[in-house]
Amino acid sequence: MIQNLFKSRVALLYIMSISMVFSFSAWMSLLNNYVIEVASFNGSQIGILQSLREIPGFLAFTVVIAIMFIAQQRLAYLSIIALGLGVFLTGLYPSALGLYITTILMSIGFHYLETLNQSLALQWVDKQRAPIVLGKITAAKSFTSLVAFVIIYVMMKFYSVEYKYVYAFFGLTTLFVGIIAWIGFEHFKDDVVQEKKLVIKKEYWLFYTLTFFAGARRQIFVVFAGFLLVEKFGVNIENMVSLLFINAILNMYLAPKIGKFIARAGERITLRIEYIGLILVFVSYAFVNNVYIAFFLYVVDHLLFSMAIALKTYFQKIADPKDIASASAVSFTINHIAAVFLPFGLGLLWLYSYSLVFIIGVCIAFCSLGLSLLVPKNPERGFETTLKVKI
Repeated sequence: MIQNLFKSRVALLYIMSISMVFSFSAWMSLLNNYVIEVASFNGSQIGILQSLREIPGFLAFTVVIAIMFIAQQRLAYLSIIALGLGVFLTGLYPSALGLYITTILMSIGFHYLETLNQSLALQWVDKQRAPIVLGKITAAKSFTSLVAFVIIYVMMKFYSVEYKYVYAFFGLTTLFVGIIAWIGFEHFKDDVVQEKKLVIKKEYWLFYTLTFFAGARRQIFVVFAGFLLVEKFGVNIENMVSLLFINAILNMYLAPKIGKFIARAGERITLRIEYIGLILVFVSYAFVNNVYIAFFLYVVDHLLFSMAIALKTYFQKIADPKDIASASAVSFTINHIAAVFLPFGLGLLWLYSYSLVFIIGVCIAFCSLGLSLLVPKNPERGFETTLKVKI
């Protein structure tokens, strides 16, 4: 049974996703409290850190250069190891410079792994099964986050473990998983030989644009939603972990159902539901004064991330199979264009008014909703948008 596991492509997708989420969940869930309680960060410094974190995402197109010299699968293993090492070192350097450096290392591993994970998933799973498989993988990631949050809660609530030891545990676990996967899994050959150059095609413009806005929206949630809870409402680390625990349980249950919904209803309807939900959430964030309402918004916002599967499967349907690796790398770069400057700029705006930060999120969601109207009911190569006439 173990031998069959190491021969399964889908099993490897699960391993890569789980190892990534295990350490990154710990890094992210501890971050706001860690930088405030230990490193004494302010809004501007957290904005700088998050901007630095996204630079490797912006440079994700370099994956295309890397796969000229090393296979995607082996590069994924190296990425897992880099991610684990970065998380491990985070707790050892609680200064601004130390956190900036370890964040960049962690982020290189994370963003390369995320890019390769998407690329390999869209290559290895057929179009009909992709939404369902990706939904199940999302559920597995949520379960992994759940386990991580339980471990963090027990370590910090009952044993008062220091931040540096918590980071060390999660980082080293991911690092060792990367090594074991490298040794254990067989090397899978590509069904379709991938382009070894950057692919930017005009046919994919709608996907690229929606990806850009998705990246901008994600930054507002990742950087400032949790920071709002800690700074404005004084939420402690145990309550933050409990909130993430709830998110993980809900995602674990709902993500497979969302995958099935996408397979049944299609990407067009799913994306519209996601963007309408985002508009309502960001408007509420801008004016929230009740911590329990803020908790509710945080949970809903997190659930909307699961619907991002629809954007991936939309691309899978319109893409030339040989473009997937290169175009995935390009899309990750596009996704992170806003991430390089937005956290820093909004971090400065935060010092003046946190409400304006979320109003900008509303504008981004409106733009995404408008563009989603151009997604066809049944997208395919040659019929990427409703602006084209299907032949």
